[in-house]
Amino acid sequence: MQQYYDQLSRQSSSNDDHDTYFPPSPLTLEQANIDRVYVDKSSQTLYLLQDYKVVKSYHIALGDAPKGHKQQEGDERTPEGEYILDYKNENSIAYRSIHVSYPNEADIASAEAKGVSPGGAIMIHGQMNGYEYLAGVMQKRNWTDGCMAVTNAEMDEIMSAVKVGTPIEIVW
Repeated sequence: MQQYYDQLSRQSSSNDDHDTYFPPSPLTLEQANIDRVYVDKSSQTLYLLQDYKVVKSYHIALGDAPKGHKQQEGDERTPEGEYILDYKNENSIAYRSIHVSYPNEADIASAEAKGVSPGGAIMIHGQMNGYEYLAGVMQKRNWTDGCMAVTNAEMDEIMSAVKVGTPIEIVW
């Protein structure tokens, strides 16, 4: 497994065609059993995977400072690393959301060493409630505080396809 990730890392640093990370799956979203979510911040793409094959991908909006790992609350970065999608929220400030298990122990220790809060409440979510009509404009720019935003229709698909407990890997 580590060799596979090492290969992906080499590709991400040398390949602008990020869709070649994983081969396509012949399955539709309805047929698939999504077992991993992979986010490439550099291409602003979220991939739903089954057996390391792309079932579906989505363009995402990130925070205003997307490059680099989240260091502290308010830095408008999306964390990088391995996390778990640990709960769903039907009543969030944005249209539906799935929570990313940030911060982990390493994130907390790093923030404590700097004397700052690591932040939290990192989600995959739809558009802000009441502003879904702006999705066509909003998805063309980075506007979150570190979350990963999709359109509301895309969030419906993701909520249906992804189970609580699914691992998510976020890379640059």
